[in-house]
Amino acid sequence: MINIHKQHLVILIIVVLLTACGFNLRGQAAALPFKTMYVTAPDGHTIGIEMERMIKATPTTRLVDSTAEAEATLDIISAVNERAILSLSGGGRVRDFNLIYRVNYRVLDNRGIEIMPNTEISLTRVLPFLDAQILAKESEERLLAKDMQSDAIQQILWRLSTIKFPAESIQ
Repeated sequence: MINIHKQHLVILIIVVLLTACGFNLRGQAAALPFKTMYVTAPDGHTIGIEMERMIKATPTTRLVDSTAEAEATLDIISAVNERAILSLSGGGRVRDFNLIYRVNYRVLDNRGIEIMPNTEISLTRVLPFLDAQILAKESEERLLAKDMQSDAIQQILWRLSTIKFPAESIQ
């Protein structure tokens, strides 16, 4: 009986320590300093849809349908996937590719004034390549691109959550 109480006490102490240090599970939405937000993104990219989904999951921010209704506008200027040869074999065949994902964005207030200037997030992953596994490597490349997009969205949300946005100045 006493042993069970000690286990509960240890678990309680661990939980308290983890919450005290600001620990959050990855993927949890950060609280944004804006009550309403509008997202613009380039056509043909899924980053805008994914960003809206993540903002909807935040506890403090509501998405709106126009910039006029929004306290802040997240303007995703570009989202680009690149692939560069990283290394070659002795026979001149590609051994590794370097996958690069770049997102350029800015944040504007409801008057069109920049809260956060143009900012670029650049993520890279190495893709080992074998000619015998072309279909598998194409699938792996798509998964890595999706993973890099998710990482970029998490970084953007984290950076947005650190903005000091005075509520009094919004009219």
